[in-house]
Order: sequence, then C-alpha cells, then structure tokens
Amino acid sequence: MITRDNALALLKAKNDETNLIHHALESEAVMRGLARRLARDEELWGVTGLLHDLDYAATRDNHVRHGLDTVDMLQDKLPQEALDAIRRHASELNGAEGPQTELDHALRCGETVTGMVHAGALVRPTRIDGMQPKSLKKKMKDKAFAASVNRECIRECERIGLELGEFLQVAIDAITDIAPQVGLGPTMDQ
Repeated sequence: MITRDNALALLKAKNDETNLIHHALESEAVMRGLARRLARDEELWGVTGLLHDLDYAATRDNHVRHGLDTVDMLQDKLPQEALDAIRRHASELNGAEGPQTELDHALRCGETVTGMVHAGALVRPTRIDGMQPKSLKKKMKDKAFAASVNRECIRECERIGLELGEFLQVAIDAITDIAPQVGLGPTMDQ
C-alpha cells in the first residue's frame, strides 16, 4: 500500500488548489477518526480519505470520470476495498454501483461532512474551537447554509453504526486536530 507521505506528494502533484488539499486533509482526518472509533485500519482508512478526490482537478469538467480516474491511477497502490470505496463515493456521477461496505459509507459520509464542518467553522468567531454537534445539526436544517453539501450522504453515518451527533463529534474532533493546516486555526484578532 502507498505510504501516507507518498500519497500526500501524489495528491499535491495532481491538485494545486489549496481548497482541494484542505478537503483531502480534512477527509483523511475524519476517516482516521472514524477508523479509531470503529476499531478499523486507521492507515487504510486515512489514506483512502486523503486520495479519494485525486482526480478532481482533471475531472472537474467531466464528472462521469470522477473516482474512476483515481482508481486507474491507484490500481497498484491501494487494496481493492479502498479502490471500490473511491469508485463508489461518486457513484451518482460516475455510474458505479452505490455504496456496499462499511468503508464505502464511511468515505461518503466522512468526506461530505468536511464541507459542513469547514463552513460552520468559518462563520464562528472562535472558528472550530468549541464547535458542538448541536450547532452543526441546526446548520444542516438550513438548506441555504453550505448548500452544496449533501445532507443525505452525511446521514449515511447511521450505516456505519453512528448516530448523527456522535458522527459529527468525531468529525469535529478530527478536524480540530489539524485546524491550523486547513485554515481553521484561531483568527488574528483572537
């Protein structure tokens, strides 16, 4: 399996936009948090989260290839279960079969929740510090807030045995740990 350092280097070689790198790092952190919570392979889940959108810059204008091109690039670098999860995370776009496994659902809800957590942190004076699941639940009800975030994908957390509040806490904790790396650290006036 590809190492985390090599995965990060590959990600940066294929995606030079800061927001894509931040999303990948947040997805990795959430996937590692979920792996710890569920007693799964943290390295496998983390690297899967880090690389799930490897092809995003290249497939931005050709969504039917999203996930599929990533799988082609990683064919000999990740186990089949990770490749399947990457292919299936974008099944609505690329026509792949929908999520089947725990890893599939974890990747879908784990990478999707990053948009809600990140947007929620940006509108708070303390950023992610002190964020609570109940505030994110409230924001999820507001369809105009982080409108592109698919709430149904976030709710797939129940398919991996976590209720929404518990899942949101795992995500908040995971992203808090890397907040300075993804632009969610304390603001200058704090």
